Amino acid sequence: MNLKDFDYYLPPELIAKYPAIPRHSARLMVLNRKDRSIKHDIFWNLPQYLEEGDLLVFNNSKVLPARLYGRKLTGGKVEILLTDYIDKHTWNALIGGKGIREGIKILVAEDFEVEVLEHIEGGKFRVRLLTEDPAKALDRYGKIPIPPYLEREEEEIDRVYYQTVFAKEEGSVAAPTASLHFSEELLQRLKEFGIKMAFITLHVSYGTFKPVKVERIEEHRVDPEYIKVPKEAVDLIMETKENGKRVIAVGTTVVRALETKPFEPFEGWTDLYIYPGYQFKVVDGLITNFHLPKSSLLFLVCAFGGREFILSAYKEAVEKGYRFYSYGDGMLIL
Repeated sequence: MNLKDFDYYLPPELIAKYPAIPRHSARLMVLNRKDRSIKHDIFWNLPQYLEEGDLLVFNNSKVLPARLYGRKLTGGKVEILLTDYIDKHTWNALIGGKGIREGIKILVAEDFEVEVLEHIEGGKFRVRLLTEDPAKALDRYGKIPIPPYLEREEEEIDRVYYQTVFAKEEGSVAAPTASLHFSEELLQRLKEFGIKMAFITLHVSYGTFKPVKVERIEEHRVDPEYIKVPKEAVDLIMETKENGKRVIAVGTTVVRALETKPFEPFEGWTDLYIYPGYQFKVVDGLITNFHLPKSSLLFLVCAFGGREFILSAYKEAVEKGYRFYSYGDGMLIL
């Protein structure tokens, strides 16, 4: 399959620069694969498209303020962008500055240094966060690495809205954006409709923004990311299937986590790359945002919904003025 087959036209003004407030007021496009129908609604009305006993699976990873500014002991300024979670003290990072090499330490604050452990490739290094509580230090001194296409710096609103209301496990550098539409009120409403919920963890790496540079999409590779699919989530999935109900993944990250080791608890790394032709084993429905043209996330959605149907839905979304990307609107594919 050719990369150009996953392109579409998007007017720049449809890229959402800020979130919908309240979260559940974002628009929701509802796609039915069986009859290829498209409906238009808002997230608050999501429960009416689900059935009692259906299971929504969310990613509870928490976005860390992963952009740091510091200086070398010689005084040179350095910018660090943590890109890939290894453990709470160890990350891969992009580092901008002169004379970056193994063994140097970068001073972020009196109680926070970053040690460069090894060079990986280009401007990417393995680093260690030298501080007692890395998450607390990042929260204090770091900035949220909001997506580059927003073309603005982090603002106070991003600390709240570029984070899910159930974010718990620290380790992402980008939000699982499909879940940003779920307010506390909407979660409560879903429970009242008898919709079940489960949580997995996938720490989103900066690789989620990595452009596809090959012409044949089969040759692309995605960066490994840490996942944890707990037993209680697997038990709920099995119970849902046995009852003839649907497992609906909230976001592409959840799809990749659940499909890595189908129906098994798992903690480790996944580089599962899903593109058209993939046979889904766990997921029956998908809630997802509108993704960048020619991106691996769009490939996954096309694998689930069918390329022609999904691209026709994107065309309709453009015509109807939907908001795109991380802070944009979303779709439910059944």
